[in-house]
Amino acid sequence: MVKEKQLHEVETDQLRKPMNKLILHNDDFNTFDYVIQALIEICDHSLEQAETCTMIAHYRGKCAIKSGVISELRAMHREFVLRQLTTTIE
Repeated sequence: MVKEKQLHEVETDQLRKPMNKLILHNDDFNTFDYVIQALIEICDHSLEQAETCTMIAHYRGKCAIKSGVISELRAMHREFVLRQLTTTIE
């Protein structure tokens, strides 16, 4: 009973937290293929999803590529920085 209550409290807390978004920003020096590969490897996107996000970022200047809890998004952000890709968390 105690474990069940604790699990319910954790789930409720996660529902109350606002979901953050990892945003990919367009740049003028990385290739489409490079960005697509990074999205597949870092965000676990499918090829089609990565291609779509890359095109959206290219034409609109930015694209939300992942949503979730801040700790997970920060880890992904660091991976993009290591690959010299620009992301922000909103």
